[in-house]
Amino acid sequence: MRAYPLALLFVGLLAACSAPPSQSTAQPIQGGLSLPEPARQAPSSAGQVKLSFAPVVRRAAPAVVNISSKRVVRQQVDPFWEMFGGGLPRDRVEGSLGSGVIVRADGVIVTNNHVIEGGQEITVSLADRREYPAKVLLADPRADLAVLKIDATDLPTLAIDGGDDHEVGDLVLAIGDPFGVGQTVTNGIISALNRTEVGSGDNFSYIQTDAAINPGNSGGALVDMNGDLIGLNSFIVSRSGGSVGVGFAIPGAVVRQVVQTALGGGHSVVRPWLGVSAQTVTSDIARTMGMDRPEGVLVDEVYPDSAAARAELAQGDVILSVDGQPVNDASILNYRVGAHMAGDSVTIDYRRKGALHTVHAIAAAPPASPARDEQSLTGREPFQGATVVNLSPAVALELGGDPFAKGVLITEIRGGVAAQYFQPGDIIRQVNGRDISTVAELKAALTDSHRWGVVIERQGQRVEGNFSL
Repeated sequence: MRAYPLALLFVGLLAACSAPPSQSTAQPIQGGLSLPEPARQAPSSAGQVKLSFAPVVRRAAPAVVNISSKRVVRQQVDPFWEMFGGGLPRDRVEGSLGSGVIVRADGVIVTNNHVIEGGQEITVSLADRREYPAKVLLADPRADLAVLKIDATDLPTLAIDGGDDHEVGDLVLAIGDPFGVGQTVTNGIISALNRTEVGSGDNFSYIQTDAAINPGNSGGALVDMNGDLIGLNSFIVSRSGGSVGVGFAIPGAVVRQVVQTALGGGHSVVRPWLGVSAQTVTSDIARTMGMDRPEGVLVDEVYPDSAAARAELAQGDVILSVDGQPVNDASILNYRVGAHMAGDSVTIDYRRKGALHTVHAIAAAPPASPARDEQSLTGREPFQGATVVNLSPAVALELGGDPFAKGVLITEIRGGVAAQYFQPGDIIRQVNGRDISTVAELKAALTDSHRWGVVIERQGQRVEGNFSL
C-alpha cells in the first residue's frame, strides 16, 4: 500500500476492469473517440430500482485480468550473527498482486505501474484461467501506468472512454481482484471529478468514486453504464487501509495517451506543456482585477518560445477554460493540456484587462534546452559521488520539479563526499561566486581548487557552505 500525507490516512491499492458493449460511446484503442451527450435518467419506479447491473458486468468482466509480479531480492544478514561470522545473505522472492484491463484483442493490457514495478517475472491470468507471461511495453511512473503485452489473440477487450462528459452522480462499477479472493464487482457513483490534491504529480486529475475498492484492485477499471473504461483505479484514502468509499481512478484520457504512446513504439510519454506559471484566482485577486467572482488561474510568468508564448498569452492574463472545461488551479491546467498529444490544437479562453478572448494554442512538448548532459562527478571535490543534470522544463517536469527552475540539479548520490552534505533535488546555483547554469560550467568551476564556496537551493531555500578538501 502507498501512504499519502492526508491527516495520517493510509492509502490502499485498487483494481477493476471491463469490456466494450454494443451501446458504448467509446471506440477501440485503434480509433478515435465518439462522445455524444449521454442520456441520464434517475430510476422512476420501484421496478427500475430493482434492475440489475448484470448485463454490463457480463460484457465487461471477461476483459478483467489478474496480474502477479515477482522479483528476487537479497535478504540481509542479522547483524547479531554477522558479528560471529555466521549467516550468509539469502535470496528472497517478493511478489505483488493486482489487476489489469485488456484494451486490444492481440494481448495489449494496461495496469498500474506500481503493480509490476521492479518485477522480473510478470504473469497475466485471464478470466477463463489461462495464464501468460507478459512483457512491459512501456512504464510511466509519473502517471502510475504500465502497458503490457501477452502472446494471445482474439481476446475480449474494454474500450477506453477518454471524454469529459462524465458527471458527479453517474453510476459506475469497479471490477477487480481485492485481496486475491477472485474477481469481484462493486458499484457506486462518481463522487467528484478533477481531484488534484491527492496522489502524486502535478499533471494529473483523478476521478473520485465511492465504489468499494481495496488492496489488490490496483490496475483495474472504473466502468460506466455503457461498459466503457472511464478510469483505472489506482489508490484509496483510508484510516484503516480498507475501503471507506474514498477511491481514486486515473482518467481514461491519460490511460489512452499512455496506451497510444506504447503502441506507437514510444518508451516514455511526452506530455505537452503550455509554458505558464499560474496561481488560482482567489477572492482577493478577483477583487483587485475587477472580476465579479473568483474563477480561472492567473498567469504569473510565460516561458519563452513555449506554446503559451507562441499563442501570445501574457503575464496578468486569467485563463478560464481549456477546450471548454473550467480551469481553477494550475494542476487542472497542466492536466487539460498534458492530456493532448503534441501537435493538437488546444482552445483556451482567457480574460485580459476585463475583456474575454479565445486563442488556439498548439500543444508542444516542454523545451529540452539546455541538453540534459547527465554526468557523475568523481573528482576530489564537494560533489564527488553525485549525479548531476542540466535543468530544462523537460527534465524538471520529468522529475516532478519546477519547470521554470534553472541551474544544475543533483539527481542521485552514491556515496563519496557529496553524501555528507547534499541530497537529490538540490539545485547548484553558485561555486566560488560563479553562477552555475550548466554541468560544463559546474565542472569548470570545480577544477584546480582546494577550497569552494557553494550556494545551493534546497526546497526553495538558499543554502551556503564552504568546503576544503
